Amino acid sequence: MPSPGAVYAIRHVFKVPADFAYAWCTDYTDLDPKLAGEEGARRVLSKTPRRVVYEEMTPTPEGWAWSRYTVTLKPPRAWSAKAVGNYRTWQLEYRLRPRSDGTTEFTLRGRRRPAMLGTKNPARATLERELLTLWRRLGRAMEREYRTHRRSAGARSRSPKGRRGR
Repeated sequence: MPSPGAVYAIRHVFKVPADFAYAWCTDYTDLDPKLAGEEGARRVLSKTPRRVVYEEMTPTPEGWAWSRYTVTLKPPRAWSAKAVGNYRTWQLEYRLRPRSDGTTEFTLRGRRRPAMLGTKNPARATLERELLTLWRRLGRAMEREYRTHRRSAGARSRSPKGRRGR
């Protein structure tokens, strides 16, 4: 029987309202990995109001890591993803919780299993630190965009990520 996989979880606070955070986080584009400072490429294959499918290729010392993500959107505060790849599989749950100070608490909980080419899971603390670093970078990009969005809101209304191609 296959291992159920290791469970990882992170929590972070974004300095933006929850509605903005949800729209920003779930507006998947091919350029998203660059916002997180990652190498590799993403290709969005399909996008509907309730589902997004994309593939990512990331260089590794042994070759390319490939993953296909199927994301289920659960507006207004949650989404989930299942990823199948040559190095690992993931089941991920994302949640946003508005806070009284106008910020948003983000939580990610995921189960990861090695796949075909993958080795054992990394230590929990190591992978959680990497995930938190990734989401801090994305959070900073989101917060910059929110500040720009607020400054320009008087001129005209724009939706998150519409112009920069995240």
